[in-house]
Amino acid sequence: MSPFADLPSGALSPLPTPSEMAAWDTAAMRHVGFHPHVLMENAARAAFAVLEREYGPLSGSRMHLYAGPGQNGGDALALARIAAAAGADPLILLARPKDRFRKSAAYNLGLAERLGLPMRPMSRAGAATREVPDILVDGLLGTGFTGPLRPDFAALVTAINAHASRSLIFSLDIPSGLDASTGLPGPDAVRAAATATFEAAKVGLFLPRARAFTGRLHVCPIGIPDMVKAAHPASFFGLTGAIMDLVPPADPLLHKGSAGKVGVIGGSPGLTGAPHLAAMGALRAGAGLVTVACPAGIEARVKADRPEIMTLPLGEKTPGAGWSAGMAARTREFLAGVDAVVLGPGMGRDAGAGEFLAALLAPGPLPVPAILDADALYLLAARPELAENIGPGAVFTPHPGEMARLLGTGIDAVEADRPGAARRLADRTRAVVALKGPGTVLVSGSEPDSPAVLSPHAAPNLAVGGSGDVLAGVIGRLLAGGLAPLLAACLGVYWHGLCGVFLARDFPMRGNTALDVADALPRVAHDRNT
Repeated sequence: MSPFADLPSGALSPLPTPSEMAAWDTAAMRHVGFHPHVLMENAARAAFAVLEREYGPLSGSRMHLYAGPGQNGGDALALARIAAAAGADPLILLARPKDRFRKSAAYNLGLAERLGLPMRPMSRAGAATREVPDILVDGLLGTGFTGPLRPDFAALVTAINAHASRSLIFSLDIPSGLDASTGLPGPDAVRAAATATFEAAKVGLFLPRARAFTGRLHVCPIGIPDMVKAAHPASFFGLTGAIMDLVPPADPLLHKGSAGKVGVIGGSPGLTGAPHLAAMGALRAGAGLVTVACPAGIEARVKADRPEIMTLPLGEKTPGAGWSAGMAARTREFLAGVDAVVLGPGMGRDAGAGEFLAALLAPGPLPVPAILDADALYLLAARPELAENIGPGAVFTPHPGEMARLLGTGIDAVEADRPGAARRLADRTRAVVALKGPGTVLVSGSEPDSPAVLSPHAAPNLAVGGSGDVLAGVIGRLLAGGLAPLLAACLGVYWHGLCGVFLARDFPMRGNTALDVADALPRVAHDRNT
């Protein structure tokens, strides 16, 4: 059964790679019978509708449409014809000689010529007209672009961007110069105010780093049948707001025992805030009972005058005492009374913490689903064989530095291929992996062929110490409520991200704390459902 079978309808949006999008187009034409001219016409008409929303009525507007010889150029040529019929004044700027246009692009070029639409060739050096249009349409390069821009197209990109303060720059399918797989420019790209992408956002467009180039991203269906998409599934999916439908409802018959019992194992001298924040994340997400297991000497500081956080003091109450292997047996007993556990926040990285973790996992798999975060991940990197004893239902929540240590590579390598890094750790541990950061990546190791899931959120207000501990607590509460690990991780990441967006209203220059993130959780969930 698919790991996404229980997701609400619309909670995931397909994010095809360029090759997968090409396969959709090919299958729609070859196996269903769509004519390529029809798909291009659909794209142009969808783009026209978006352009009217962005600009307003186009009658009387001056438009410059930059057309390359490929599909994007054909879209621009078709859009010029449709805009002219609506009263706009289009000027088509051809980036290549007319005989270089092929297939549907050549067909639409012929239509534009027969209709007498104004048309000029662009020089190979990229010289652009000095006229200032109301709207500048970018149809130079499509989703097949990779690598560095050729000098002539780089000059055209520069010319287009020079109009940013005076014209509405509108890209078709993808801003020219942007890699549709990575979201990276090569090394520059058109900086659009808005982009109409066709049928689905290509994965690179969904990534936060692409937003400086895409502007407002509009996904425009062009008629690719669902049966085609099902036969050629995308490798990536993006989370949408519909995932919030999984937030447990406030059932009038609920009581604290049935609302989920979450355990947190963490804390050490000098690191008492992390388990406190994880506990608050779980409580604010709706857990009925939360207990922190920690060394006895720091119990009061972990509670930090929050009576709702229960504690399990371990070992002797000796000042400065940390973790030891002898605490493992009592901790295993403690796990029998909770529904999920967050393991690692503030645990520390000394030898005693490592010995405790090894002893905790030595008897075999943990009896409850576990979220491994922070110091547990650090310690696990030194003893990777221990991962086999964590048990089913585990969720790993590394940031890029922790991921690099777990994989034995550098942070730059992780950031260069975040989905690949998450996949490697998931395959190795058979766990769900949530690689944190702008556009968090989620991968299930128990379903090797399942797609990677991406969060749309890039919220600077989450870039604060303790924010990840809150996220671990949220996922812990969702696991304790009975959600499957991948669904709990997806919902937790999206909900946490929404809190970052929400907090930007009151803290537009940041400055919020991790406790503010936790406190925002119930309000964000309420606002989403009202």
